Amino acid sequence: MDLKTTLIDLMPAPLVRTFASPYIAGKGVAAGVAKAEELKGLHGVHSTLDLLGEEVFRREDVEATVQVYFRMIEALAGRTFSTISLKPTQLGINESVAYCQENLKRIAAAAAPHGLRITLDMEDRHFTDRTLEMFRAVRDEFDNFGTVLQSRLFRTSEDIRTLHAKPCRVRICIGIYREPASVALQDKPAMKEKLFEHVQLLLDNGHTPEIATHDEALVRRCMEYLDKRGVPRDAYEFQMLLGVPRTELQKEIIGRGQVVRLYVPFAEEWKYAVRYLKRRLAANPAMAVMVAKNLFGR
Repeated sequence: MDLKTTLIDLMPAPLVRTFASPYIAGKGVAAGVAKAEELKGLHGVHSTLDLLGEEVFRREDVEATVQVYFRMIEALAGRTFSTISLKPTQLGINESVAYCQENLKRIAAAAAPHGLRITLDMEDRHFTDRTLEMFRAVRDEFDNFGTVLQSRLFRTSEDIRTLHAKPCRVRICIGIYREPASVALQDKPAMKEKLFEHVQLLLDNGHTPEIATHDEALVRRCMEYLDKRGVPRDAYEFQMLLGVPRTELQKEIIGRGQVVRLYVPFAEEWKYAVRYLKRRLAANPAMAVMVAKNLFGR
């Protein structure tokens, strides 16, 4: 553990909660749904709701998590401007692929009648194969099911080529997990270059890229490429994190007739929100500066 990570871990929870306020919708499903409605109503911004939490191991805790997602689906009924993001480690992957896959299908089936889309998040490299195995099985049955790939991993180009015969929604991002040099790029510019290549590869393979980056130069490069290629503007979207100050860029994208979707985390317990922000700050300490600007102005 480096000094930066150690210092972030030592930050007191009340201070982290102050930093967290722009990044987290609040506590409970109602807070997440309210933030999604606010974003759409005031700014025309779409969202994906994310239930924060640590790895879950006991069946009763997994089932409790599934029930939160069922409540979320009911609360979002008719609000198709929001999607729902799922984590395998909350839904039974620590017991077995079969058990987790069963829970993913339950959630996808509950969401489908409401026209709600589900995204299976990608966690660290230890879960990649199992996550893609489950994704393919659920995508076989449900058209409302998408997933995430990370441009830092060397394997991602091949994962795109072998993803699925059906068209898929894929959030393509750098990824927040620190991975060793044996399996992943270590240089941020190289990761961003790969992300641009992966956008092209997703389109070449018939998939819908959901381009997740805050890098304005990269966003503009993607827009220029997609315009030149003649890709319909409803055939891709841009995604960012709640709280990162990119308002003007988001307005510009929406003005082009495209979707901007923000990742909107909420927590059933504040301790999970605190842990989430610490991970984000450890991955990118510049976010602390962004939050400070949001809280106190320039």
